[in-house]
Amino acid sequence: MIRICLAGATGWAGSELARGIAAASDMSLVAAVARRQAGRRLGEVLQEPRLTSPIFASAEAALATPCDVFVEYTKPDAAKANILAAIERNAHVVVGTSGLSDGDLNEIDSVARRRGRGVLACGNFAITVVLLQRFAEMAARHIPQWEILDYAHDDKVDAPSGTVRELAARLSRVRAPVTTVPVDRTIGSPEARGATVAGSQVHAVRLPGFVISAEIIFGLPDQRLTLRHDSGTSARPYVDGALLAIRRVATLVGVHRGLDTVLDL
Repeated sequence: MIRICLAGATGWAGSELARGIAAASDMSLVAAVARRQAGRRLGEVLQEPRLTSPIFASAEAALATPCDVFVEYTKPDAAKANILAAIERNAHVVVGTSGLSDGDLNEIDSVARRRGRGVLACGNFAITVVLLQRFAEMAARHIPQWEILDYAHDDKVDAPSGTVRELAARLSRVRAPVTTVPVDRTIGSPEARGATVAGSQVHAVRLPGFVISAEIIFGLPDQRLTLRHDSGTSARPYVDGALLAIRRVATLVGVHRGLDTVLDL
């Protein structure tokens, strides 16, 4: 039985994952973090009687209950401290929170390797995102020019999203994209060309009506390839991937990025 501590257990994604854990025969949710609901039972809040774990106001308090895997689904400003606290308590970590920088992940990696713990950081747990990333890597080997569009709801504070940051990082390991006119030679406002993230030009849109979408456009003379992922309003597509990550993270040491790390693709 895998003992799990879930931070962000009453949030949009965390609550759906909690219900998924409750239905899994090989997992037990032993502690939850949700500051506003601290002191209550998770099952009472989510109306799921199988979830009997107490809710704590902080990850530090919740981690006093021994767990095998800590799942981070809170906010960017709290994620790093939560992850490091979990590793120091000898828990493996699955990260669903976006907004962690490469520097943050490098620091986490150092601590995780020292403690012999695995950290699986996924910008998105949906299988369609995993396939988008893999197809984009394949395309980048043959098409040298691309740009990325990042769409999200208007109140998302981090840009680009974790999904797009992960995509750009993966593409950088394939090759550096070719730019016909370098950004610094733009006439007008160079900012209109987007931000350079791991070598790729990224354009972030934050508007009502979006949940999370990622689009990458590859261009060759007289032809164009577009790959796009769109999330719906339900968090259900993320549950199966997150459960798989929880089951597999103990096979890792250090930080690994992307669900395909533990998939056979």
